[in-house]
Amino acid sequence: MLHNVLVATPVMLLCLLMQGAVVSLCLRRYARFKHTHRGKEPLWIDVLLLSSVMLLTLLCNFAQMAIWAALFMLLGEFPDFTTALYHSGVNFSTLGYGDIVMSKHWRMLGPIEAANGILMFGVSTSVMTAVVLDVIKRHDARMQRE
Repeated sequence: MLHNVLVATPVMLLCLLMQGAVVSLCLRRYARFKHTHRGKEPLWIDVLLLSSVMLLTLLCNFAQMAIWAALFMLLGEFPDFTTALYHSGVNFSTLGYGDIVMSKHWRMLGPIEAANGILMFGVSTSVMTAVVLDVIKRHDARMQRE
């Protein structure tokens, strides 16, 4: 099992760095937009902001699944990238279908990826929640001024 953890650690660190970069980018861009566009914004601006944050965090999660799939390919676990990516998506999202399994030697990478994935989805969800709450707060402030 230790060899699984040692192999997974660089991938987990890469995923954490990637998620951190995307979260920072989203929050900085959102704060900059909010600062430069004070006042009455139409509804479509809020929709665009929320959709952008959701899309960026989701794309980041998909990229992380691809990184895990690349590791599985590097280890020779799957014959093609499509299968590796499918297996990675099942692990990362914690679906756990079990229709495709890795060899006994690398099987613990599945739960390790699932733990990494649930953490990354949790971070994505918290960023989206923060943005939604800020949009609600800004809307309430506008309503009180009117």
